Amino acid sequence: MLSADGAAVGFNGVALGRSQVYGTVAEAVCVQSARHRCPSTWCDCGFYCFHEAEQARALACDEQYERSVLLEVLASGRYVSYELGLRYQRQTVRSVRVGRCRCGRTAAALDDVGGGIVGWRRLEPVCRECAGRRAVLALETFGALSGVPVTVDEGSGYSALAPLAPLSEVERARVPEVPDSPVARAAEVSPDAEIPLLTAEVTLLQARLDELQRRLGRLTDRP
Repeated sequence: MLSADGAAVGFNGVALGRSQVYGTVAEAVCVQSARHRCPSTWCDCGFYCFHEAEQARALACDEQYERSVLLEVLASGRYVSYELGLRYQRQTVRSVRVGRCRCGRTAAALDDVGGGIVGWRRLEPVCRECAGRRAVLALETFGALSGVPVTVDEGSGYSALAPLAPLSEVERARVPEVPDSPVARAAEVSPDAEIPLLTAEVTLLQARLDELQRRLGRLTDRP
């Protein structure tokens, strides 16, 4: 998240925590009730973390989490263990790992995608090609404002997704081109749809012929 004045950055939850923006060092706040400390055993509040980074990357395959960044955190204070990690009271962000752009390419900056909250703009990773000439926030700038290093997260280093290679000259020569002509377009029209089309063309030609005859009659003074 980026503040409205551009002077501060923060992080935002992906579920109930979407209404809260927290900094590099933060205490968990329960958005459902302020009458208990986080985390409570009878509530699902608190910060959540995984023991393994690969578990967090697997969660990012879910549509709800796919645009999230990966945070390496130091958890402290009260905590509750669960099967994949901890639910805890206080955290310190140690590093930020930025994933891929929506197109699948490696991210190079952070883009304002809308959907922010009062006083804060929501950012997500974007590659150079998709960013184009839009105004974006450099990863280095986010790192300087947050006080923690920002790196590009490549995961295991392997991805089956990749842009298609451009066609070679030989491959282009093999791709048939459809001529852009009335004959070629008419060949694609079904017989049932061709009759109204031809009727309209005949009507148009008849109207043009009538107009030519009228003009010719005017020029020759014939009725």
